Amino acid sequence: MTQEIPDPVINRVLGERTQGPDTRKKILADLENTLKMPVLLYFTSFRYPVMIDDSDADILEATMQSMDLSSGLVLLISSPGGSGLTAERIIKACRSYSETDEYVAVVPGKAKSAATMICFGASKIMMGPTSELGPIDPQVSIKDGGQPYSVYNVIQSYDNLFSKAVKTKGKLEPYLQQLEHYDEREIEEFRMALSLSEDIAIKSLASGMMEGIDEDEIKKKIATFLTPKQTKTHGRPIYRDEAKKCGLNIDILDHNNKLWRLIYELYIRTNSYVNTFALKCIETKNHAYSVNLPQKQEEKA
Repeated sequence: MTQEIPDPVINRVLGERTQGPDTRKKILADLENTLKMPVLLYFTSFRYPVMIDDSDADILEATMQSMDLSSGLVLLISSPGGSGLTAERIIKACRSYSETDEYVAVVPGKAKSAATMICFGASKIMMGPTSELGPIDPQVSIKDGGQPYSVYNVIQSYDNLFSKAVKTKGKLEPYLQQLEHYDEREIEEFRMALSLSEDIAIKSLASGMMEGIDEDEIKKKIATFLTPKQTKTHGRPIYRDEAKKCGLNIDILDHNNKLWRLIYELYIRTNSYVNTFALKCIETKNHAYSVNLPQKQEEKA
């Protein structure tokens, strides 16, 4: 009989230090046993400039192809956001590969912007006491690398200036000088970007957790997510109680819940990994994929 050789202690210590995939396998397996569904983990870094993009959708789909999704799918997601079109593709992939035609989104920490849109495509969203969703209005940098602005606010400022210029009975020059900083073609592109984000969110909800509700009614219900009028800023959290009031199907987990403790440990480990050693992480209990930091950034970290 061959005696099993234990993993050297140095390997275990280094694994704990770097939070490699082996530190999460057992938790992912325990989570699957508790939820009775396979779990797919999808994290992107909040520390480094990385976004949800099409390569993520491809990797997620490739990973789903190797999973038994006959009982459905749980997507555990943490991300500051990215492309709304990619969010739509990820929703499509999750629904298409899940043999129940739906999936459950779990938000252990923050799923903001396009990540919130991915949650909108789920049949329900599981949230803990401090879990965050966020507004989905697109952001744009007016200058390269500059402060991002809400597309909604840029459009509103243009419309307000234009309206004042038309109505003024005094000096027109101050308004014309300010309007020179706007390109009407860009404003129209911004209007379409805002409309696209809204359309993806509403259609995802109408074909999922808000099925049977009129799209105009859905728009009213999720108004707080669509523009910064109520939240005042794109980064402001929308917690579970407010999300539930918007009509979303929220499964609330108490901080003492054993399931939540399992989810939170997985979150702490993976969040540490993508904020220290990697940019992105996509994992199951059997598969692990990550986008590593460029070497110079890793040395600084």
